[in-house]
Amino acid sequence: MALDQYQDEEEEGMSFLDHLEALRWHLLRSVAAILIFTVIAFLAKSIVFGIVILGPSKVDFVTYRWLCNISDYIGVPALCIDELPFTIQSRQMTGQFTMHMTSSFVVGFIVSFPFVFWEIWRFISPGLYDQEKNAARGAVFFVSLLFFMGAAFGYFILSPLSINFLSNYQLDPSILNEFDITSYISTLTMLVLASAIMFQLPVVVYFLAMSGLVTSGMLKSYRRHAIVVILVLSAIITPPDVISQILIAMPILVLYEAGIRIAKRLEKKRAIRQAEEEARDAMGNRD
Repeated sequence: MALDQYQDEEEEGMSFLDHLEALRWHLLRSVAAILIFTVIAFLAKSIVFGIVILGPSKVDFVTYRWLCNISDYIGVPALCIDELPFTIQSRQMTGQFTMHMTSSFVVGFIVSFPFVFWEIWRFISPGLYDQEKNAARGAVFFVSLLFFMGAAFGYFILSPLSINFLSNYQLDPSILNEFDITSYISTLTMLVLASAIMFQLPVVVYFLAMSGLVTSGMLKSYRRHAIVVILVLSAIITPPDVISQILIAMPILVLYEAGIRIAKRLEKKRAIRQAEEEARDAMGNRD
């Protein structure tokens, strides 16, 4: 927020402490929303755990059924995942309860994300100029949409394939795969949240381009570097499986290209606006 805007608001009765008070209430409402959905998820244990959390660990999961249908259609039996040779155990006395609390909080955060971001946006938007507000119109919708798209991609695509790879990977047939519930939920949570965050790339590029920090030419010139960075990040957040790394890298690369298009479109609008302003100035000077 610009300093002159703060000064204008202080003259209207909004001091720095008033801004802190407003921020406190926005944060309290956000936390309250997360806690409400966390409690609901905690109480709905059979749905959250039996269907959502443990879904990718069962062969009747929707993604595995889709793959089997595709394998039957194209005649490639290797695509069908009809066995997951692993068991999930809890090796700590508090393991199941702790994971119940943790997973409920993660579900509560994901479900309440649009409201949380809306509260943050309500605090930030008064400090923007009218031109910036118009340019950022619909930010809550698009950020939430990309967040849920990324979470869905991580849950329905990335997680099942990663779990299948890790459950079938064996150094020796005598070594059984018996995963701890903590490890399973941590891996699932990391894949879903990482995908949701990485899908925010077009929004980040949009605001950077709007502020003039990046241009479409800059993004194009660093395309090769971006590909390397995306592949490295994909390797970090996914298991050591080439297929999983490619699966998460491909949509991110598509989003990067979309960011280039967004930046180019903003540059065209900025050029048109500058041309119109110069034309008005020229007309004013003639008069």
